[in-house]
Amino acid sequence: MASPKKKLQGLVAAAITPMTENGRYSFVPLTDSLFGTVNGTTGEGLSLSISERRRVAEEWVTKGRNKLDQVVIHVGALSLKESQELAQHAAEIGADGIAVIAPFFLKPWNKDVLISFLKEVAAAAPALPFYYYHIPALTGIKIRAEELLDGIQDKIPTFQGLKFSDTDLLDFGQCVDQNRQRQFAFLFGVDEFCIQRFINFVVKLELLKVSKNQRALALGTTNFPSFL
Repeated sequence: MASPKKKLQGLVAAAITPMTENGRYSFVPLTDSLFGTVNGTTGEGLSLSISERRRVAEEWVTKGRNKLDQVVIHVGALSLKESQELAQHAAEIGADGIAVIAPFFLKPWNKDVLISFLKEVAAAAPALPFYYYHIPALTGIKIRAEELLDGIQDKIPTFQGLKFSDTDLLDFGQCVDQNRQRQFAFLFGVDEFCIQRFINFVVKLELLKVSKNQRALALGTTNFPSFL
């Protein structure tokens, strides 16, 4: 079974694909980062040709070596054959994992059909950890992630987790709750929710400061936070 050299966790950068004004690919130097995903939604991978996607993947894997802990290549495509070719290429260049979006033109109509597609792609790179990219707003695939995960490692032994880019927090919570015994990586990809959570966290910290200083005032001290 393929295992990641380091579990995906924390902040995982969804890399852009730098282009010139004429639409030509133009690689830029990497900054230090822990993890990176390449040719995904932010990188507009599905808008690139296969040859462009291969070149982008090669650049990230080569120039990210000794800078990035992991480089995961998105290899999803409308064609199963193209997905398999991209998966094989990712393995050949030394990527640390592959991720796949569901095909969204001729859509899989149930869980078994979707898993069959994912299984074929994963089998093209049997040594690489495999991740499912769940983004129903773009694919139109309404199969719940929690349902998909049920028994998935029996069908795809290299499966290691998913990127969850949906606002159905009940579905995401069930994914986490029902798979606690497995070492799956669950990445949450709705940035707006993450930003709001961070703001709420900061506000909570400041309220705790207020509460602490209100208690201090009752004891006759004057240690107030600067925003009061």
